[in-house]
Amino acid sequence: MAYDLQLSRIGKVYENGTPAVIDFNLDVEKGEFIAFLGPSGCGKTTTLRMIAGFETITSGDLLIRGKRVNDLPPEKRPTSMIFQNYALFPHMTVRQNVHFGLEVKQTPKAEANRKVDRILDKLGLTEVADARPNRLSGGQRQRIALARSLVVEPDILLLDEPLGALDANLRKSIQNELKLLQRELGITFVFVTHAQSEALALSDRIVVMNAGRVEQISPPRDLYTRPQSLFVARFIGANTLISGKVRHSGDGKVQVDSAFGPLVALEHGAAVAAGAAASIVLPAEAMQVVPASISQDEVRATYGANVISCHINRLQLVGHILQIALTLPNGDSVNLEGHADKYRGRLVAGAPGYIAWSPEAATLIVE
Repeated sequence: MAYDLQLSRIGKVYENGTPAVIDFNLDVEKGEFIAFLGPSGCGKTTTLRMIAGFETITSGDLLIRGKRVNDLPPEKRPTSMIFQNYALFPHMTVRQNVHFGLEVKQTPKAEANRKVDRILDKLGLTEVADARPNRLSGGQRQRIALARSLVVEPDILLLDEPLGALDANLRKSIQNELKLLQRELGITFVFVTHAQSEALALSDRIVVMNAGRVEQISPPRDLYTRPQSLFVARFIGANTLISGKVRHSGDGKVQVDSAFGPLVALEHGAAVAAGAAASIVLPAEAMQVVPASISQDEVRATYGANVISCHINRLQLVGHILQIALTLPNGDSVNLEGHADKYRGRLVAGAPGYIAWSPEAATLIVE
């Protein structure tokens, strides 16, 4: 298969010997929307800059449409990059900013004008084409940066937290526009963000990084529901982790001895050895809260072994969502949300209860 972008064992070590990116492997198909996600300092922006050519590559191979580009300067690569601060030229009009990249490529004037007119129209910038960027809103400046990057028709568009400077409502609006535009153009996007919600909403696959290494590469739903490492389980979503040791496995199920007694999860992948340290990862959405007025035997008849007593500390209604704060017997806090109608009249703050879940909803991570 021909890929738009391939990173094969890419590494970056700074002059002082500090590794920034370690053994990064990724194959990106044409038209994919890829998000790099992780905490500050994890290496995601450094990786993006290596793809763009603004950072040298210490080891490995970087290929764009099958061609090794490790040593090509940025202007020779079929990529375009949008920075967080947009890097617009304040002394130029919107049209001049968008036209600039075509001038650098020495595109014939008539052709360049047609391309600029087309992209300004597509991004709703025609009416402000003669204005200067500093007189425009954050959303308009973001569109100018997009137009300037897209008008040169790159094979790959690189975006370094381009929505970070926008307020929440505008950020959401631009997210929707960005996804629609990417689908319409069919251009491969590689997007760096700190915001989980952006990565989960926009991307086809998410690369989670930690301390320079790739922890997991998955579609958003798989990443959210089936984390493959403890770091990802703690970093993505609102998961509760219950540690223990594997007692035995068979018929696709694994029994784990925990501080709360035996619990059951499903096997996902290779068989799990008895005695192995493991953690059961529970998404907040997977746990059900049951009042203590229902007997534990009755709860177990529905959920099997996966029932733990708890104390209901707080109930708070926010619109149609009920926020529930619980404490487990070992003192751990758990925060859940559920539709108000589901729990209306069933739960009481300050009362005991149970949390319960089906084995299918849990993910087992062997440590």
